[in-house]
Amino acid sequence: MALSRPVRPFSLVARLILAPRRGLTVRSPDEPLPVVRIPVALQRQLEQRQSRRLNLPRPVLVRPGRLLVSARRPEFNQPARLTLGRWESAPLASQGWKSRRARRDHFSIERAQQEAPAVQKLSSEGNFADLGLEPRVLHALQEVAPEVIQPTTVQSSTIPQLLRGRHVLCAAETGSGKTLSYLLPLFQRLVGQPSLDSLRIPAPRGLVLVPSRELAQQVRAVAQPLGRSLGLLVRDLEGGHGMRRIRMQLSRQPSADVLVTTPGALWKALKSRLISLEQLSFLVLDEADTLLDESFLELVDYILEKSHIADGPADLEDRFNPKAQLVLVGATFPEGVGHLLNKVASPDAVTTITSSKLHCIMPHVKQTFLRLKGADKVAELVHILKHHNRAERTGPSGTVLVFCNSSSTVNWLGYILDDHKIQHLRLQGQMPALMRAGIFQSFQKSSRDILLCTDIASRGLDSTGVELVVNYDFPPTLQDYIHRAGRVGRVGSEVPGTVISFVTHPWDVSLVQKIELAARRRRSLPGLVSSVKDPLPQQPDFDKSD
Repeated sequence: MALSRPVRPFSLVARLILAPRRGLTVRSPDEPLPVVRIPVALQRQLEQRQSRRLNLPRPVLVRPGRLLVSARRPEFNQPARLTLGRWESAPLASQGWKSRRARRDHFSIERAQQEAPAVQKLSSEGNFADLGLEPRVLHALQEVAPEVIQPTTVQSSTIPQLLRGRHVLCAAETGSGKTLSYLLPLFQRLVGQPSLDSLRIPAPRGLVLVPSRELAQQVRAVAQPLGRSLGLLVRDLEGGHGMRRIRMQLSRQPSADVLVTTPGALWKALKSRLISLEQLSFLVLDEADTLLDESFLELVDYILEKSHIADGPADLEDRFNPKAQLVLVGATFPEGVGHLLNKVASPDAVTTITSSKLHCIMPHVKQTFLRLKGADKVAELVHILKHHNRAERTGPSGTVLVFCNSSSTVNWLGYILDDHKIQHLRLQGQMPALMRAGIFQSFQKSSRDILLCTDIASRGLDSTGVELVVNYDFPPTLQDYIHRAGRVGRVGSEVPGTVISFVTHPWDVSLVQKIELAARRRRSLPGLVSSVKDPLPQQPDFDKSD
């Protein structure tokens, strides 16, 4: 009996490897190949990777040159020469900022031009005399403010309409010269009209209504020298001190021709019959968007009811039965303001004027956004303030405004700056009137370089010396952001403006994304569409070779 050969390991392995191949070669061409099945979990992973590749933002090709948006991640940079279309998708640097992984990320909206949009190019044609102002008013302006030589774009469009007797709604960016736009026509009207002293109580002929005592003091400081040069008396009526103080202010003789006050103080005086508006010839609502807010609307409605608003320019000609010309000015005007005007004035008698840059990101101010967690904000602020103090400067240096959303944050942050030996001032609405008095004036005079404040300092206050605005708390609305950012880069400012915003909460990120998208598309901010009809002349484009 023959013994079988032992199977060698090598031949066994070769047989196992070649057997499938032999099986494939002998199959018919029409016979289907075996199906290789992929696990479901692996298939899902492949599909997710493929979808992420398709949804990645398309990077903007950046060539050497000026940038409109500069980001920490270069793929989100946008050149100044590129403008995205209205419906074109934009890669946002803040797109993923609601995730915790985005902390310490940042981007900046760079300066697109050096000059404020409200400043016209100097020419021999543009001057105040061409606007219809009388020589004595021009002389008073030259005597009081010799540095004011040429009208801004807003003044060139607003003053002629007011001199024609039209009611005016003027909506223009902050720092564009709106105060002189209504003060010069106001004084020209009062100089040409007689004063009727038939009432026993004060009856001003001009009234300027503002939302805060600080703004009332500022407007009075501008108007008083002009009025003194024209023989008119300008005074302010301060609130916050009780009725005894209001009665003492109104009992001073002679009574004021022009009164600058807040709605609360005037409402108390009208209720107590300490003042009359029967001789009113000119009524101004400065920062009207704030005055028409819920906190002031009831008081303003009462004041408008007590004022005799003219139906048209013809009603202003009767000197012995005075009617008031109405002016509303502001930096933001949400849609719907026109409906309030229709209640007190004829729509045909109202001229609405807006600037081309209304509700837009200011092109001459650098704006930086930092994504931080709440615990890192204090250290970042201290670093910014100390770096600002140590910075070596060849030109003039400016001051710093730090905005918070509440009075308690202002006080708490002030104690921390005290611990770091950083000198500063504080301004918030819960301070007593005597403590608040003069704080902003001290800041304007540079007695302290840093002011911690709430939004009480963001409306209308002159801040030509401010170089840096820090939003320690990101503003709750886009309107508030426009007003805060408008504290820098104003007409007459000698220092370039910069805004730094700390972004902490998811709702902050939502507003930042709207701001970034509007900047990339060079469009106005969403939700602030104004009911305006007559835009101001477009400014010439900046020199792209700068």
